[in-house]
Amino acid sequence: MILPIVAYGDSVLKKKATDIDPTYPGLQDLIANMYETMYNAEGVGLAAPQIGLSIRLFITDGKPFSEDDPVLANFKQVFINAQILDENGEAWKFNEGCLSIPGIRDDVMRRPVVNIRYFDEEFCQHEKTFEGLSARIIQHEYDHIEGVLFTDKLSALKKKLLKGKLRDISIGKVDVNYRMKFPVIR
Repeated sequence: MILPIVAYGDSVLKKKATDIDPTYPGLQDLIANMYETMYNAEGVGLAAPQIGLSIRLFITDGKPFSEDDPVLANFKQVFINAQILDENGEAWKFNEGCLSIPGIRDDVMRRPVVNIRYFDEEFCQHEKTFEGLSARIIQHEYDHIEGVLFTDKLSALKKKLLKGKLRDISIGKVDVNYRMKFPVIR
């Protein structure tokens, strides 16, 4: 089932998400729905807060970037209760976007190597090191479960320049080809 993606401005995107356990209701269906939602929106990652759930779950599938990095052809993974243990290397910039912030892209600095501990969809624990674009996708999605958006990493000037566009997204003035849920502005 394709779920609506929560738009910029919703408070769930700014909360630090909570851990879940293997008894989380409907976990396998949720993961399947998240993949269907991500593919429908042509994304390479999706975090649970982006569908309105403040839980430590995100998914990835880097196949669309596999021409740039062949390793990404098989980078389809589920990350539950992830903890980044270490980030290494000289930070490099890459133009990022976000399904919750459609139409806005900007260069974000991230380190090229990440060591992460997480559970997979069967609740088997892993500790792995990822590099390059796979590390970047993980860092971007991990930020979501920490309540951080890529726009939070931009300079004060860039944030000021984007203020109007971000406000438009939060009130639903955006043209996308996927379902979105907009915050209730009071």
